[in-house]
Amino acid sequence: MKKHIVCFGDSNTHGYCADPSDCADGGDRFNEDERWTCLLQKKLGDDYLILEEGLSGRTTVFPDALHESMPGLDSIYASLMCHEPVDLLILMLGTNDTKQRMGANAACIGIGMDRLIGKAKTVPAWRNGKPNILVIAPPHMGVGLYQCPEGIPMGEGCVEKSWELAKYYAQYAEAQGCAFLDAEGIAEFNKIDCMHLSRKGHSQLADCLAQIVPGLLS
Repeated sequence: MKKHIVCFGDSNTHGYCADPSDCADGGDRFNEDERWTCLLQKKLGDDYLILEEGLSGRTTVFPDALHESMPGLDSIYASLMCHEPVDLLILMLGTNDTKQRMGANAACIGIGMDRLIGKAKTVPAWRNGKPNILVIAPPHMGVGLYQCPEGIPMGEGCVEKSWELAKYYAQYAEAQGCAFLDAEGIAEFNKIDCMHLSRKGHSQLADCLAQIVPGLLS
């Protein structure tokens, strides 16, 4: 059986494209030749199976009054059980947690990630019963977000909170025995809304993970 890698995240795992001119199909989702998940599959080869679990708007643990089914904590059990046996879980969340309406500072978002990790470890979907998790801190959102329409519902302070996430994620990942990657400086965001990966950013993230993932599964 192939090694199962579950990629659990938000719109940056789903492949949302904020700039149609950056997407080969001209739509609002990068295609299978562009998304980091699909590119990672191609780079790793046939011994691995990349399983996409990206939902736009997803948070670590915080409910969103404007959208249903957003907390990752509520769906991680089902996501992992659907793909058992799981060899590696890649968690990349936090951008939506910074929304002003969530009322959470960076430290609280870090605690949310810690709680999500803890829940994932209890799910009986792991191959040989051994949890194996890589936590990714998303790239920093750019201040240009505040000058575009998407920045209005995100609210005040979201950009600044995103700059602090990595230090908390690294702390909790280490305490929980998880691998950690800070994607800042590795994968670029677009210049349209400054919070979604560009086509180049998807490729950059896939290149980085292709170097890291095999070592986590050896």
